[in-house]
Amino acid sequence: MNTEQGLEGLTTAHLADACLQQGIGPRLAPQQLVPVVFGVHVTGRVVPVRHAGSVDIFVEVIARADPGCVLVIDDDGRRDQACIGDLVVAEAKLAQLAGIVVWGCHRDTQEIRSIDLPVFSLGAFPLGPSSASQRDPDAITSARVGDFTVDETDVVVADDDGAIFLPQDRVDEIAVAARTIREREHQQAELLIEGTPLFQQLRFADYLEKNATDPSYTLRIHLQEIGRAIET
Repeated sequence: MNTEQGLEGLTTAHLADACLQQGIGPRLAPQQLVPVVFGVHVTGRVVPVRHAGSVDIFVEVIARADPGCVLVIDDDGRRDQACIGDLVVAEAKLAQLAGIVVWGCHRDTQEIRSIDLPVFSLGAFPLGPSSASQRDPDAITSARVGDFTVDETDVVVADDDGAIFLPQDRVDEIAVAARTIREREHQQAELLIEGTPLFQQLRFADYLEKNATDPSYTLRIHLQEIGRAIET
């Protein structure tokens, strides 16, 4: 089973909770990074690239990327320029990439929407780069997104809630935990629809009674005891 199949149907929320459960610090993109078009879900191995003021590096990296990968662009979180537009997005679409995540801004929003390739960025800005700088030594081996540095050993999943980066060698265990969390949440949602409140499902009266006599008895401890915990 490939990475995309193993993570199919798992949201960033499921995966973030699963990381906590497995003792893995979730590497989440800052919440300002959002999809250009909402309602998308992207999964793929990271193809990193650092912007240096010219699109040539994007063309180079896209040409060698495997289909299904996600281009992750590091523009140092800049909001005073757009580092990609419709041409780069169209090139990535033609190369069968799964999407683009930009730690920076995009432009040509209307055209990008028509290309139908998921793009995540810090927002739109009409002005492109005014100058080029020297290429970073790590320009095609790693990319920074917020406080994190990612590379080709990482997998990215992105949806309407944001983006999360997972170490490829731990994807299987994270996915197993995430599926368990997903099924538990679906069961709780179904019970809510049928008329069983969370107060009853989570035995909240028991929690309140124990917490009243022992403030150290937290909700997290209670959920662990009744088998509803997210974290271990």
